[in-house]
Amino acid sequence: MSTGQVACTYAATILHDDGIPITAEKIATLLKSANVAVESYWPRLFAKLAEKTNLEDLIVNAAGSGGCSVPVAMPSPSAAASAAAPAVEEKKEEPEEESDDDMSPINLFD
Repeated sequence: MSTGQVACTYAATILHDDGIPITAEKIATLLKSANVAVESYWPRLFAKLAEKTNLEDLIVNAAGSGGCSVPVAMPSPSAAASAAAPAVEEKKEEPEEESDDDMSPINLFD
């Protein structure tokens, strides 16, 4: 990724998080205030992208793009609250290990 792409991505994300409409002018203003110089076409491209796509979906789906073919499902708040409650653990009896005392030595060279 180029510096222009990364800078515009961050600027668009900041605008989205603050609930501000994403326009080329607002992206350029953020970049100028951050002293980041980018080519003039990057803010326009990202503004057009924001018009056509839902950035919330891009942000949520970015977590599942690591080569995994299984969709990532976000837990609901009630599921997260129930998961936070301590679960009752059942103790399973483990089989006892066999003792080595009854084994006689084996001589491989006899």
